[in-house]
Amino acid sequence: MASATSSTVDAQPGDTDIHLPDTARDLVKILVTGPFGVGKTTLIGSVSEIRPLHTEEMLTEASAPVDDLAGVRDKSTTTVAIDFGRISLPGGIVLYLFGTPGQERFRPLWDDIAYGALGALVLVDARRIDASFDVLGLVEETGLPYAVAFNTFPDAPRHHTPEQLRAALDLEPTTPMVTCDAREAGSSIDSLLALVQHLIDHRPAEHR
Repeated sequence: MASATSSTVDAQPGDTDIHLPDTARDLVKILVTGPFGVGKTTLIGSVSEIRPLHTEEMLTEASAPVDDLAGVRDKSTTTVAIDFGRISLPGGIVLYLFGTPGQERFRPLWDDIAYGALGALVLVDARRIDASFDVLGLVEETGLPYAVAFNTFPDAPRHHTPEQLRAALDLEPTTPMVTCDAREAGSSIDSLLALVQHLIDHRPAEHR
């Protein structure tokens, strides 16, 4: 079967080209995770070179007692299974992006979604840092290397220093921590590149 034109990071998000580029060499499964309403669906949608898969449903009154809307009162939908997208990076690296649901009630899906992943990009909302603790705990329990990206919401506080944010999340000094705008493809790609570089740096030398 003939392959379509190779996709690159310059491809427009949402392109319907489903074929892998000819240059694809390393296929990598990455989790995009974080608490409810942090921007996981938005990030995957902004970078995916294929039409992303979303499993969003409307929030209902029945979910009100279990879905904490503090800080995200305007949110009307939620991911109930996964988000999925794909992006090709320079050097033949292709990332398969799997977005996880953010609520505790979807915890049983976590192990299945995380299976086979090489790393995780954890999105954090600086307006509600404590909402990220449970997700960070899950990532660390699985042993996945990860990077942290603070999604820059317009009303997020700007006075915290990187050192204060790192301390608040109790991050290891070697854990990458960046800021991003999940709506912007370039910014989101930079966050993914920080994670990929972290994965490369921590692979055994013979496998780099």
